[in-house]
Amino acid sequence: MKNIRYIIAIAVLTCLVQLSFAQKLSVGDTVPEFTQQSVNGESFSLSSLRGQLVLVDFWASWCAPCRKENPHLVEAYQQYKNVRFNKAKGFTILSVSLDMKDDAWKKAIKDDGLVWPHHTSDLKGWRNAVAKQYGVRKVPSNFLIDEEGVIVAVDLRGEALLKKLKKLQRRGWYRFWE
Repeated sequence: MKNIRYIIAIAVLTCLVQLSFAQKLSVGDTVPEFTQQSVNGESFSLSSLRGQLVLVDFWASWCAPCRKENPHLVEAYQQYKNVRFNKAKGFTILSVSLDMKDDAWKKAIKDDGLVWPHHTSDLKGWRNAVAKQYGVRKVPSNFLIDEEGVIVAVDLRGEALLKKLKKLQRRGWYRFWE
């Protein structure tokens, strides 16, 4: 019995140490580059979106709050995908799924009408390499990054995302006239 408690204690301490090193990124940080497999089976890199305003959205098909949030993401994408933001050439979403089942992931994309072209996953669930790299501990989670890869907002939900995009659009317009 003592051996089991000792093993459990070591396992818990190991997890806590790992979590302490995986700190979540915050506003003002430059996002780390990553490459992951797309829904089409091809490698996709975040750097390919440089020059755009990008929402990196962490979600999963099995996550009810994520699925509830998806209509807001679709609305934001449809409304702002062709809008210029200061130097950014438009707005897009890069979805990073914490799914483990390929079929469930693809079905959720179709069922929820996630029309943006950028969907990635390594199908490792909570062991997703990008989620670890970004310090994601819950879904849904997201990071809004500017055209240079700097985080301008974190965990925008519902109307908050639309308000932030509108504010960034206006700021870019005023900068044009300065």
